[in-house]
Amino acid sequence: MDAQKHELTQLLIDWNNGDQSAFDRLMPLIDEELRRLAHRYMSREREGHTLQTTALVNEAFVRLVNRKNVNWQNRAHFFGIAAQLMRTILVDHARSHACAKRGGGAFKLELDDALVVSQEKASEVIALDDVLKELARLDPQQSRIVELRFFGGLTVEETAEVLHLSPATIKREWSTAKAWLYHELSKR
Repeated sequence: MDAQKHELTQLLIDWNNGDQSAFDRLMPLIDEELRRLAHRYMSREREGHTLQTTALVNEAFVRLVNRKNVNWQNRAHFFGIAAQLMRTILVDHARSHACAKRGGGAFKLELDDALVVSQEKASEVIALDDVLKELARLDPQQSRIVELRFFGGLTVEETAEVLHLSPATIKREWSTAKAWLYHELSKR
């Protein structure tokens, strides 16, 4: 896996430097990694509450490859951005679903007809996003750690690499953030 991580990092750098053949070799690796991250996130979902990973991966992929003026540093940086995008996609969809359910003139997020979120799950995603925004105001670093670990499925080591922190700091901050989030979500 380390060889693949190094290869992905090198291909990202080469693509960043204008090598189109690097992008062609990079695409299957990106797709594989995005699917792995999306499956990790989806494995946390309760039975009966489905969100098709293909739609999430496709939308994240399109947004990632169309980003302009990004200097990809390495694999962890790329998937850190992917985590942010997946969160945005999920929250936008949940908000759209909740608004449509209430009968408002809802903005419809056209990811894929197969993207399904129940009303209950949409409310949970929105509540999580709301408390994450609150956490970001109080402690931006902890909020970013939660985003990378929960939405991006990054390991402690990968999160440490993205944020340029030690794994011990990530573990400590992750633990504190989870406790705070649990407390805040339980009040809702």
